[in-house]
Amino acid sequence: MEILAAVTRPQAPFTIEPVEIGPLVAGECLVELEACGICHTDLTAASGALPTPQPIVLGHEGVGVIIKVGPEVNDFRVGDRVIMSFGACGHCSPCQQHTPSYCNQAGLMNFAGRRADGSSALQQQGQAIAGHFFSQSSFATHAVARTTNMVKIAEDLPAALMAPLGCGIMTGMSSVVNVLAVEPGSHIAIFGCGSVGLAAVIAARLQECGEIIAVDHNPQRVQLARDLGATVGIVAEQDDLKATVKAIGGLHAVFDCTSHPAVIEQAVGLLLARGKLLCAGLPSSKAPLPIDPLALVFKGLSIMGTVEGDADPKVFIPQMIDWYRQGQLPLHKLVTTYPFSDIERAVEDMKSGKTIKPVLLMK
Repeated sequence: MEILAAVTRPQAPFTIEPVEIGPLVAGECLVELEACGICHTDLTAASGALPTPQPIVLGHEGVGVIIKVGPEVNDFRVGDRVIMSFGACGHCSPCQQHTPSYCNQAGLMNFAGRRADGSSALQQQGQAIAGHFFSQSSFATHAVARTTNMVKIAEDLPAALMAPLGCGIMTGMSSVVNVLAVEPGSHIAIFGCGSVGLAAVIAARLQECGEIIAVDHNPQRVQLARDLGATVGIVAEQDDLKATVKAIGGLHAVFDCTSHPAVIEQAVGLLLARGKLLCAGLPSSKAPLPIDPLALVFKGLSIMGTVEGDADPKVFIPQMIDWYRQGQLPLHKLVTTYPFSDIERAVEDMKSGKTIKPVLLMK
C-alpha cells in the first residue's frame, strides 16, 4: 500500500514523499491518521541527537481510525478510533507494574526505527527505511502501530486536541499528579512553559496547589500560564524569582522542563525540607549538574527524573479525557493546527516559540 509520509534525512527539512507499507505482523494495526502532534522529541531525533537511524518517518502523537488489523489482535477491530502513545512490550515487569515508559525494551520500541526482529514496515523503491518511531511513526497519512500503545477514544472527540494527550500533555500532567503527587495547598514552581510545562500548570491547578509559579523567558507564555492557573508568573532574568519564593515561604516541589544545569541548581536552592525536584527535559549536552550534597542530606531533598510522567497511557489518557469533557483541560489554548503539507512551517513556528503545540491535520 502506498501512503504519504514526512521523511527525515540528515541535515534536511521534513519532506512529504510516497512510502510503501508492507504486511502487518502479530500485534499490529494499520491506522489511517486524522492528526498528529509535533513534539520536542521529534525535533531532537531529526537533529541526530537521538540514536534513531535516518532516513526515518517520525511522529508519535497520532490519532486515527484502524483500517486493518494484523494477526493475534483481539482487543481492537477495524473502525476503532485510537490515540497512539509511546511503545512498550506490554509483558516485562515494568509494563506489568503499569510503568510502561520504563519497559525493558523501551529503546527498541521507541528509537530503533525497526521492529524487534529487525524488519521495517516501510519501504521506498524497494529499500527498507526506518519507521516504528514510538511504535507508530505518525507523520504520515497511515501508520503501523502496536496495540500495546493504543487507547480507544470516542467519535465526538476532536482529533487535533486529542493528539497531544499521547505524549506531551500526558507527560506534564502525570508528572505533577503521579510523580510529584502534590497535595492541596502545596507550593510548586514550573520551569519552562512549553506544552509540557503548561500542562503541568493545569495539573497543579487541578490538584489545588496553593501557589503555582510559572517561569519562562517568553512573557507571552508566562501570561498564558497565568491564564491557565499559575498564581505567579516569572519572566526569567527580569523578575526576582528568589524574592518571590521567599515571600510565599518556599517550595514543596519543582518541575523542570528546561534541562539546563544552572536552572536545576537554582531550583534545588528554593526547595523546603523534604522538597522534590522532578526533571523531564531532554538535555542538549551531558553537562555536569552541580548539586550540594549537604543540602540533599540535611534537607532530605529528592531529585528525580521521569519519562512520560511515569504514566500508563491506558489509565491516564482516559483521565485526561474526563478532565477535558469537564471543561478543566483547555487544550484549545495550547494547540495550533497546520495542514500536513505545512509540516516545515509548523516545525519552524515551534522552534521560534510562535506556536506552543503544533498539530498536523492529515484530513
